Amino acid sequence: MPAMPPTDPPAPGPDPDAAGFDPGDVEFDPEAVHAKYLAERDRRLVEGRADIRDLDRDAYFARFRSDPFTPRIERDPVRDEVDVVIVGGGMAGILAGANLRKAGIERICIVDQAGGIGGTWYWNRYPGVMCDVESYIYMPMLEEFGYVPTRRYASGEEIRTHLERIAERYDLVEDALFHTDVTRAEWQEDVGRWRVETDRGDRVECRWYVLAVGILNLMKLPAIEGMEEFAGRSFHTARWDYEYTGGGPDRPLERLRDKKVALIGTGASGIQIVQPLVDSAEHVYVFQRTPSAIGIRGNRPTPPEFADTLEPGWQQARMDNFQAIMMGLDVDEDQVDDGWTHNYAAIHHPRLAEGMSRREIAQAAEAIDFEVMEAHRRRVEETVADPATAEILKPYYRYICKRPCFHDEYLPAFNSPNISLIDCPAGIERFTARGLVVNGTLYEVDCVVYGTGFEAERTPLFRRAGHDIVGRGDVTLAEKWADGPRTLFGLMTRGFPNMFTMPAPTQQSVVTVNYTQLAVLGAEFVGRTVGLLADHGVDVFDVSARAEADWTQGIVDVFIDASRVMSACTPSRINNEGHPEEASPLAGNYGGQLGDWFGYRALLQEWLDDAGFEGLEIDVRSATA
Repeated sequence: MPAMPPTDPPAPGPDPDAAGFDPGDVEFDPEAVHAKYLAERDRRLVEGRADIRDLDRDAYFARFRSDPFTPRIERDPVRDEVDVVIVGGGMAGILAGANLRKAGIERICIVDQAGGIGGTWYWNRYPGVMCDVESYIYMPMLEEFGYVPTRRYASGEEIRTHLERIAERYDLVEDALFHTDVTRAEWQEDVGRWRVETDRGDRVECRWYVLAVGILNLMKLPAIEGMEEFAGRSFHTARWDYEYTGGGPDRPLERLRDKKVALIGTGASGIQIVQPLVDSAEHVYVFQRTPSAIGIRGNRPTPPEFADTLEPGWQQARMDNFQAIMMGLDVDEDQVDDGWTHNYAAIHHPRLAEGMSRREIAQAAEAIDFEVMEAHRRRVEETVADPATAEILKPYYRYICKRPCFHDEYLPAFNSPNISLIDCPAGIERFTARGLVVNGTLYEVDCVVYGTGFEAERTPLFRRAGHDIVGRGDVTLAEKWADGPRTLFGLMTRGFPNMFTMPAPTQQSVVTVNYTQLAVLGAEFVGRTVGLLADHGVDVFDVSARAEADWTQGIVDVFIDASRVMSACTPSRINNEGHPEEASPLAGNYGGQLGDWFGYRALLQEWLDDAGFEGLEIDVRSATA
């Protein structure tokens, strides 16, 4: 496929995402860099930094999870028998449902806490929300729908609307149960079905059960002393309170013009909110524990001629091109050509000379990492006018330590007169009725916005699912996976017949920067497998003990313990908030490290094409069963 047309001119300042770094451009003193990075890490290694509110039990803050976007409609409990129940109406669930429809499955019931389709894109409607992966590879089924995103990086609204479009075409909305929480799912051995119960008194029987609960679905709220005492308004970015702020995702927040607002969190959500807040509020206080590495986004409208370059299979080819670069494979051209393909790929897969030792490889990777981070720090220095503020915004850690961010308005926003950056590496001390206290200073505010994100992708599936999943022998998934997952392909697990788990990080599949590509593959596997089982008259399947043991052992055998390197990182979700040693080899990936994407896909496709159900124990029951 032809390369993308040239991008618009980049934002002011040096471009840390430019390709072609010369390792000799920046003087790299490993000892000095290590000392600086460790000192910055130690400022943030404080007891209790990872403590969060348990929103299942915290009566006061449980209200933060209420849906502000769609009114809850009272209804009678549902008693139904369907072919498939899918837990989750986000991207993974919608794609699974679409592929099950393609396989001829008639009755599909999606269950979701939200009031509609979209998953994380339903909940995240805060001002300025957009995806940090290129829209042409992130938004699924573009070619099938003949749709071209309006911008290089799509807004949350555009993504959510597209997911709704998919759900409508595949008739996944009419039988869905929204504003509904699954409380228990239990395998019924005598009839070969799952019984699914909800918090609204529903009882739905199904033959196939699909967990598509997402990887960032549990709102994270920090546990800070005195939060309950704050007398002003407060909310999480994943439940933006437009009733209080006014405006909308792309409209001024007019009700904040006489308000002082505190923003807690400077990760992917926080950085997108700052400019809209600065444009609207009387004053904004940004409380920063750790600065993010902010690369240039370079967003722009999709050129009209872009659609004219597209050939059949273009989106899959573009996804594969991106994924190949992320894995350090050679490609003829970089079709995406952004900070991910320039920096992330280069650092994770440095160009090596023949005969280099493992130590030399590590040193080469670290040198590239340092130069990329120096470019990010230079961008801060040359964009932010106040030297003291700029210094606080500079990220002093390795690029591999935190998920990088990309934005063009965040750093310039700190040149506005109505913003203050509060450096609090050890965290906020406490709340009072009037505001927040850091280093003994009270910052009085009218509103607190928690841009604190979600529990990390490594959160166990049974916790993300949020309900008891009871398989054969009354064993729960939480009990079976207490010390880590055990699966076949990261998609099925023994003792839980007719159940699929959509693939996810730390779940024995692979990791992709572009989550959509993994969700597409998982959904195709679920749809084709169920279709094959139906064609062969199979009523019940389970994973064999040998197949699960072999797959799991294969994951463990290639697990690389990176705790020594990651322990030097600033605490983040990437290194388990400073405790990377707690990572379980059971939670590794196919092929080791982030995984062998292309090998994994080929393996699944070969298994499906063979249609022999190798590794499964299958049961053909009577028609009355």
